[in-house]
Amino acid sequence: MIADPILRVEALSASIDGQQVVEKVDFEVPATGVTAVLGRNGVGKTSTLKAVLGLISRSGVVEFDGVRIDGERTHRVVQRGIGYVPEDREVFASLTVAENLRLAARGGAPHRDMVDELFPDLVARTAQRAGSLSGGQQQMLSLARVLMNDNRLLLVDEPTKGLAPRIVTEVAAALERAAAVTPVLLVEQNLPVVRRLAHTVVVIEGGRVIHAGPAAELLDDDERTQQLLGVHSTDHSAPRGDTDHSAPRGDTDHSAPRGADNTREETS
Repeated sequence: MIADPILRVEALSASIDGQQVVEKVDFEVPATGVTAVLGRNGVGKTSTLKAVLGLISRSGVVEFDGVRIDGERTHRVVQRGIGYVPEDREVFASLTVAENLRLAARGGAPHRDMVDELFPDLVARTAQRAGSLSGGQQQMLSLARVLMNDNRLLLVDEPTKGLAPRIVTEVAAALERAAAVTPVLLVEQNLPVVRRLAHTVVVIEGGRVIHAGPAAELLDDDERTQQLLGVHSTDHSAPRGDTDHSAPRGDTDHSAPRGADNTREETS
């Protein structure tokens, strides 16, 4: 017997400042595992997650665990148990690591022990302002904020963007651990990470779904992957489209640490 999906999206459209960014998208997220949203840059992947949450103007059906939520405000959607890790982390730069986690805690943060185990670097930096963390540490903090709560679905947007290979591996391991107990809808450009984590993929082009199916089936077909995403299935780079300035390579974590500058701005 096939379980009902945890999330069902039907004819979902969305706009930002009057410009349509998602157009009649249909897909389902199974109640287990990772579903990856793929596509070239600028095709509406992030906007799709925001539309599910109600962060941007939307129409169509969004059904969570059998209940329509497309008429609800974002805070109510989150209270239902949908955790969100936004693109570019969006931590509170002037607050400490501990304060960021405390603000995000719901229901006593039942999985805080797991978070401490996954991110020991954060445990050692609880009194440090989040803005002074490296980009990789900020990403860990952004993940920790949702992983410590008892969510029923995680929406995770570009978690490895711009991170050094070692940090990418740590982030992927954390998501793999989380996905063992909570379904994940993941926007991700790094195809090896997708291959490691995802059971199902949804490919978006021009705000529409153009492919959906098993992840391995797509990624094992290099020709089809190149046709849909513009890259080889073994390529670590972002699918081509609009120029992507967000994925520096190398052993150094080049993702923008926001600390000293942001902290000074907010406390001056």
